[in-house]
Amino acid sequence: MVPGEENQLVPKEDVFWRCRQNIFDEMKKKFLQIENAAEEPRVLCIIQDTTNSKTVNERITLNLPASTPLRKLFEDVANKVGYINGTFDLVWGNGINTADTAPLDHTSDKSLLDANFEPGKKNFLHLTDKDGEQPQILLEDSSAGDDSVHDRFIGPLPREGSVGSTSDYVSQSYSYSSILNKSETGYVGLVNQAMTCYLNSLLQTLFMTPEFRNALYKWEFEESEEDPVTSIPYQLQRLFVLLQNSKKRAIETTDVTRSFGWDSSEAWQQHDVQELCRVMFDALEQKWKQTEQADLINELYQGKLKDYVRCLECGYEGWRIDTYLDIPLVIRPYGSSQAFASVEEALHAFIQPEILDGPNQYFCERCKKKCDARKGLRFLHFPYLLTLQLKRFDFDYTTMHRIKLNDRMTFPEELDMSTFIDVEDEKSPQTESCTDSGAENEGSCHSDQMSNDFSNDDGVDEGICLENNSGTEKISKPGLEKNSLIYELFSVMVHSGSAAGGHYYACIKSFSDEQWYSFNDQHVSRITQEDIKKTHGGSSGSRGYYSSAFASSTNAYMLIYRLKDPARNAKFLEVDEYPEHIKSLVQRERELEEQEKRQREIERNTCKIKLFCLHPVKQVMMENKLEVHKDKTLKEAVEMAYKMMDLEEVIPMDCCRLVKYDEFHDYLERSYEGEEDTPMGLLLGGVKSTYMFDLLLETRKPDQVFQSYKPGEVMVKVHVVDLKAESVAAPITVRAYLNQTVTEFKQLISKTVVHLPAETMRIVLERCYNDLRLLTAPSKTLKAEGFFRSNKVFVESSETLDYQMAFTDSHLWKLLDRHANTIRLFVLLPEQSPGSYSKRTAYQKAGGDSGNVDDDCERVKGPVGSLKSVEAILEESTEKLKSLSLQQQQDGENGDSSKSTETSDFENIESPLNERDSSASVENRDLEQHIQTSDPENFQSEERSDSDVNNDRSTSSVDSDILSSSHSSDTLCNADNAQIPLANGLDSHSITSSRRTKANEGKKETWDTAEEDSGTDSEYDESGKSRGETQYMYFKAEPYAADAGSGEGHKWLMVHVDKRITLAAFKQHLEPFVGVLSSHFKVFRVYASNQEFESVRLNETLSSFSDDNKITIRLGRALKKGEYRVKVYQLLVNEQEPCKFLLDAVFAKGMTVRQSKEELIPQLREQCGLELSIDRFRLRKKTWKNPGTVFLDYHIYEEDINISSNWEVFLEVLDGVEKMKSMSQLAVLSRRWRPSEMKLDPFQEVVLESSSVDELREKLSEISGIPLEDIEFVKGRGTFPCDISVLDIHQDLDWNPKVSTLNVWPLYICDDGAVIFYRDKTEELMELTDEQRNELMKKESSRLQKTGHRVTYSPRKEKALKIYLDGAPNKDLAQD
Repeated sequence: MVPGEENQLVPKEDVFWRCRQNIFDEMKKKFLQIENAAEEPRVLCIIQDTTNSKTVNERITLNLPASTPLRKLFEDVANKVGYINGTFDLVWGNGINTADTAPLDHTSDKSLLDANFEPGKKNFLHLTDKDGEQPQILLEDSSAGDDSVHDRFIGPLPREGSVGSTSDYVSQSYSYSSILNKSETGYVGLVNQAMTCYLNSLLQTLFMTPEFRNALYKWEFEESEEDPVTSIPYQLQRLFVLLQNSKKRAIETTDVTRSFGWDSSEAWQQHDVQELCRVMFDALEQKWKQTEQADLINELYQGKLKDYVRCLECGYEGWRIDTYLDIPLVIRPYGSSQAFASVEEALHAFIQPEILDGPNQYFCERCKKKCDARKGLRFLHFPYLLTLQLKRFDFDYTTMHRIKLNDRMTFPEELDMSTFIDVEDEKSPQTESCTDSGAENEGSCHSDQMSNDFSNDDGVDEGICLENNSGTEKISKPGLEKNSLIYELFSVMVHSGSAAGGHYYACIKSFSDEQWYSFNDQHVSRITQEDIKKTHGGSSGSRGYYSSAFASSTNAYMLIYRLKDPARNAKFLEVDEYPEHIKSLVQRERELEEQEKRQREIERNTCKIKLFCLHPVKQVMMENKLEVHKDKTLKEAVEMAYKMMDLEEVIPMDCCRLVKYDEFHDYLERSYEGEEDTPMGLLLGGVKSTYMFDLLLETRKPDQVFQSYKPGEVMVKVHVVDLKAESVAAPITVRAYLNQTVTEFKQLISKTVVHLPAETMRIVLERCYNDLRLLTAPSKTLKAEGFFRSNKVFVESSETLDYQMAFTDSHLWKLLDRHANTIRLFVLLPEQSPGSYSKRTAYQKAGGDSGNVDDDCERVKGPVGSLKSVEAILEESTEKLKSLSLQQQQDGENGDSSKSTETSDFENIESPLNERDSSASVENRDLEQHIQTSDPENFQSEERSDSDVNNDRSTSSVDSDILSSSHSSDTLCNADNAQIPLANGLDSHSITSSRRTKANEGKKETWDTAEEDSGTDSEYDESGKSRGETQYMYFKAEPYAADAGSGEGHKWLMVHVDKRITLAAFKQHLEPFVGVLSSHFKVFRVYASNQEFESVRLNETLSSFSDDNKITIRLGRALKKGEYRVKVYQLLVNEQEPCKFLLDAVFAKGMTVRQSKEELIPQLREQCGLELSIDRFRLRKKTWKNPGTVFLDYHIYEEDINISSNWEVFLEVLDGVEKMKSMSQLAVLSRRWRPSEMKLDPFQEVVLESSSVDELREKLSEISGIPLEDIEFVKGRGTFPCDISVLDIHQDLDWNPKVSTLNVWPLYICDDGAVIFYRDKTEELMELTDEQRNELMKKESSRLQKTGHRVTYSPRKEKALKIYLDGAPNKDLAQD
């Protein structure tokens, strides 16, 4: 430090204290501001955005000090919503019509308090358009220029919620709102109907073409001559007017497509934009015939070229003139891996001649022989608007798939076409042959490169033509041509995606401001030249041969250039230059748009809320949606609801009112007394998308008065209980407060229900299902007792001794418990038959009365043993059924017993009620019946799940199923009809999904049999005494009027039953009404779709049933313990549908496979017409449609074969003797493939003794005659029959696997039923022509689709692109 300068330094102590003082001053200032702000009243502002600037209208809330100026309010709203301040208005929305309110001043310094804002209350404001213009959206970087990445957007839109995008054309800082603002670009987008992006791209290009738009505006539509809906030019005219004048962000194209004759399905078909261009131009030409615009397309887009062939020996040249609308340019030459680098290079290749020599020599007319010749194309005339199509879609003959070529091809902004004109100095005198192609020669040009379309040479050509009228060529000076053939690029139609599908959008340069824009459906944004260069295609790095595969899939597909000619280059018509018919059209469209805007404003201010009404006559709750404007009064809303519910002729309108209602809790929240003139917007809390409450249109009788519902009240439904009559009355609604005590609540009920004294009143609250609570504390409040919005109570006020008993032991509790658990069921009884009628008579006689069915219910008290032993009687009836079945087998009957015989045998079975004491239960006969729960084992109960959908064969009336043999758990009938003990100790392996392993050798109990063996099903011990306390279940049945169409002979029962009753006991109660034992009818539950499922789990209760469920009773033997209903399907390996349903059968635990086959034989003969002997068919496992393990005759169900509910099994008819004798054998299905004939032989079964591959080869060689060394095989894929196209089987499957055993990868053949394809490796594959291949592909596709199997290659079926000139697709006038 320099001496003498120390004094200039500030001491450290001074610096510290100065900083500290400054900090304290700032803190004091802040605290004062906070203190003042806390004392100042605040204003709550709720602002709703009602503009169309964003897809979702926001609602913001600001809590500002009352001294905040209006100017600051606008700034805060602008920052919060994201709009530029000054481009929107704020108007009051507190139930006031916004149309009649002046907007707030956004520049005013007036405070919110002075501007009539109310502190402490909600101040509703609407954010609206300013001077009819939508608010401008605030960009993230407002300082960026027009070329900022924030303003640019090109390419397909990223999906919502995507993290990033691989597209080169999506800016990382892309803002969704920035592309929705029309005012930024001044252009309007087009809505994509579904897959109409190709149409939108072309329409925007035509709209941005001045010459086309101006010519379209000059055409005038004559409504007297044509329907405007089907007029394509008129709808295009309307669309262009809307694109130019609409204030919308995007407009629909449905009117245009409707004029094409398209329906909604066409919107889901994507087409080629170049194809659409040609079809649309053709349609416009047809519509413009005999008008000034008749030759417009040719004048603008049509060019001419010469297709020539010149003899190289004599110089003779034959040629013809062809026309074109676009020039197709090849991206990559055929057979080459290198693409053309630029459009200019592709154009040179387009006109490059080829030499016809060798076998392709040309027959010269002058030389009169075949000579070498030069064949090529020469451009004679380029159109004013030059269209170049880059042929990026190709066909790969190696994979037989369509592909897209994404190679890079550059194109200039200015294209000089003078180098591609025919510039020969002189014409050979030998060139004499000249033809004009005309329409008849369309398509005769270079087939690979040329697309001919319109060939009208009679019109006037305004383009650059180098021919004279005599047909000889006139070559202009090169200097003049070069100056007049400079084209400027103004439209690039881009395709993003693959050959299977993708997305189109257009990059178009405006001739008004020379700015490039991206028209991507409804989104329009600015782009730059750099973005255009990104559409050249290709990849940034060099990847050699695979460059196209790794290139970007977004690239240019169609280019449109305009000739640079100041004399011809037009500008867009100004508004004052519009023809009169366009001016009137603009005015009409503006009026329509304003009307739509007003309608949207109404919709935005419409409250939509659920409306309910209990019909005063029908007593049915009706539901509708009330849509009422927020400014409508409550009185007007009541009138609307009154008419909506169709109550004009039912009740006067002054007997109706709207109240606040909670449907979920069935709770009336409040009424609106004295608020008839209040706007609905205020009553409902504003316009909302959803409301947390509903409205109820409440009605009253003319002599009644509406009750007042106040907020805070709770609604209580009071049910009065009569213990003497054992009835529960309908509810009476009482409103109370939660702070009331139980004593006060009793007094309130006593006033409502006069005959109930409060002193002896008992109140039971049902808080939830089966949760009954007696209110015993008089001073407790209702809230403390658990009352809520809507409550349900039962009250009783009798003076019986029941009052002194414990609640759970009282008569009141039992009655309420029964009331809570009783359901109402509708039971459809089976058709009457002689057997059932006599059986019913027997029941009636047993009851001591032959009267109506109504009297068949009785109250049975006491143990079951007090009657004649029902258990013993049921056992006797079962033994009789068994003896009948055995007798039929011993007599050698063929099973053709008539139904009458079966019925007569069935009638001989003694009724379990016939031996009752005649005096028993006569006194206690009544419609209401409390009976003791019966022993489920008496009814052969079984733990089983509901079976599959009812089948006609399995649910028929009394048939052979009733008389089927019953297999007890101890004995079975063998083939010789002798009683034999069960062979439980057979030395055989357990059959599982992989039966070659021994992991599951032991017996595998299923849930169906585990409980059965444990004995837990029975509620009684062996002596028949009840193991638990006696339970009484309520049952009441009465006849019910049959439904219309239920069928003659049917009867319905309406049953009230306790749902805690078991299915077994329920069936026992139904016996008197059905007329047969419960073991001989089945119960089917009917669901809403009228599907019927059998209920067979007899130990389960009816708890899964609910009120008004329907039940169908069908005659037939019900399943017993250890029995399973099995669906039997026939396996037809060589049929188109290999799986055919035959019948439902019953298999029992312990039954052998042979015994089940014996029982199937008569059923197959009677029900299916199949005459089979027991050794000529087999049963095998079925998994979906796949055949599996072959079941051998000695196998036992549940020991060797796991059987379960809803089991399915295959029945396979054998051609000869059964070859499968042992579990060690393996049965596979083989099929020979013949490549020389392109066909598959039928299936043949091969039975192997082991899993050796060598044995399989030997067997295949034996059955086919193919030498062993030439056998090749492969395992089939997928579900049986493993179908595959004959075009794919030879190369797509992995033939000849290198394994020695079948049970290893890649074969994994461990069970029967595997499919093996085999072939002769020396057999050559048939060579197919393209026509044969296509025909075979169609046949295979049709065959595999019919069988439900996947087709290896099934290209998307594309609908032909057609435009119907009369708007009707069923006509023939289509342009395709």
